[in-house]
Amino acid sequence: MTASTRDRTLLRDLARRVADVAALPEQTEKTRLWTACNDLRPERPMVFADPQNGWGEIDTAWVQLECQETGLRNWEHLLRRRLVRHEQIHDDYPILATFPIPIPVTGNSYDDYGLELAVTRSDQADGAYHIDPAIRTEADLERLHCRPLQLDHVAADRAVDCAQNLFGDILQVHKTGRTSWRYGLTRVLVHMRGLDRMFLDMYDAPDLLHRLLSFLRDDFLREIDLFEQQEAISLNNTPDHVTGSGGLSPTRSLPDEPLDGPPGARHCVCWAESQETGVVGPDQFDEFVLQYQLPLLRRFGLVDYGCCEPLDRKYDLLMQKIPNLRWLAVQRWADRALAAEKIGADYVYVYKPNPAPICTPTPDWDDAEKDIRDTLEVARDCPLHIVMKDTHTFCSQPERITRWTNLASRLARDAA
Repeated sequence: MTASTRDRTLLRDLARRVADVAALPEQTEKTRLWTACNDLRPERPMVFADPQNGWGEIDTAWVQLECQETGLRNWEHLLRRRLVRHEQIHDDYPILATFPIPIPVTGNSYDDYGLELAVTRSDQADGAYHIDPAIRTEADLERLHCRPLQLDHVAADRAVDCAQNLFGDILQVHKTGRTSWRYGLTRVLVHMRGLDRMFLDMYDAPDLLHRLLSFLRDDFLREIDLFEQQEAISLNNTPDHVTGSGGLSPTRSLPDEPLDGPPGARHCVCWAESQETGVVGPDQFDEFVLQYQLPLLRRFGLVDYGCCEPLDRKYDLLMQKIPNLRWLAVQRWADRALAAEKIGADYVYVYKPNPAPICTPTPDWDDAEKDIRDTLEVARDCPLHIVMKDTHTFCSQPERITRWTNLASRLARDAA
């Protein structure tokens, strides 16, 4: 990428503004509080807002890109979003004076397993879609192959050199390996087999289901091996890394980074979930999901489990079988009191409030506040993350995320 004088000046100005924000004492304090909570020594509940698709409306209101070069506009976007976080999203997300450059990876999509995974979409952007199963008979399994993963270290090195020349004297530019590890095997499975067919397979074709899950498990194990062999894994217990479905992941509970080599999976946090089997009982969940996730989860230092699926009947199973479990997701429709009883002080209670009160055309701030207050009371003895996500729209009023983070942060401080 070639930066014009104008683009260079613009990016350096943004980098200085980010560095100034990162130097504020509050950033160090946020990191300290996250670390204490994740290490099961909480001083207060932690608050994190992940706007997700709502970022589009936030960008429209508060982010105006000015760089001329396309690649540099992406970097400008990252820097401006950090400033928006500081100015408008008043949660516990710390702003850092770092600029990581990830290694590009190809061959890792759903379509790279040897099958054309097709869906029929609705007319609504980001709306529902119907999966057209690619695997209809057991013979179709023979067409599967492992994903042809390729890491482009050369492209990453070029990007690092460019960023270093632009603002390396202001921000800490560094090449970063893989940091996000997600093991939702059924998420891939249903795109191969279809959601309704997967449920029926548990009764009608269990051998086929076991073969498919064995294949996915082995492919993901191969992925871990590849990244370790290429020394392309970076530590992810950094102050601004999201555990998975939950809050941020700074912790001192991971194995120390080796002094004689690069970090591996065992020095990192991973995330597992199975939203598609939320209504499946614990025995079938254990047989068709968890046993295939465990070989992957055991490769990592700590595990975050759960997303949008209630875990009410699965807490005991997860706690018994995942030795390095640390975070457990709790949703608005889960039994929050049961979750608090099971989680106690031994794990982190990751609560995700219902986003509807702040996303519907007429927001209900009383309900949003009651939701947080009720959870703070129920989970008062637990290390607690309060994570607002799935906010796919703010009805063109992005200031709602400011109001929610102000509300949640105030209540969390009061709860201390």
